[in-house]
Amino acid sequence: MIHMKSLKYPDIPHYEWKGRLLRKTPEYVMVLCESGREMKHHTKNTTFTIDVTSLEYFFLKEGYTVAMEIEEGKILSYYCNIAMPSVLHGDQISFVDLDLDLVKRRNADWMIVDEDEFEIHSVKYGYPAEIKEYALKSLDLLQKKINEGLFPFDGSGLEVIERIKSVEDK
Repeated sequence: MIHMKSLKYPDIPHYEWKGRLLRKTPEYVMVLCESGREMKHHTKNTTFTIDVTSLEYFFLKEGYTVAMEIEEGKILSYYCNIAMPSVLHGDQISFVDLDLDLVKRRNADWMIVDEDEFEIHSVKYGYPAEIKEYALKSLDLLQKKINEGLFPFDGSGLEVIERIKSVEDK
């Protein structure tokens, strides 16, 4: 198991949840989050139950995270946070969420969401100019990866899950 934490700039607890570590490389951490997990939302002071399974990537050198809702071997939707690179420390991974999100809901096109929140928080939390610029560059890079079908948007994560399931089924 691995514990994930989302923070608001610079280090304000936002939400946290747990998942199953599938892969750890120098570039990213891949986590499987099963349906029925709890997500503690600090800013709303509540805990939610998440009723979907997701494959989640936390990039250690890039400015985003990627969560893919999966069901029966298919990706149904995506939720990508623009963030500072994730930090892995023992069995915990954390990232500073920079508000902008790139989302593809079921049967819909990709859209950028929370641009208003990005502007409000950049003032409220005092984002330095270089952080704002980093967020926008990270969004551009993420969109290019999606458009070109590059990792992790190449379906390779589903193959990892299938291999793990076939080993567990034996």
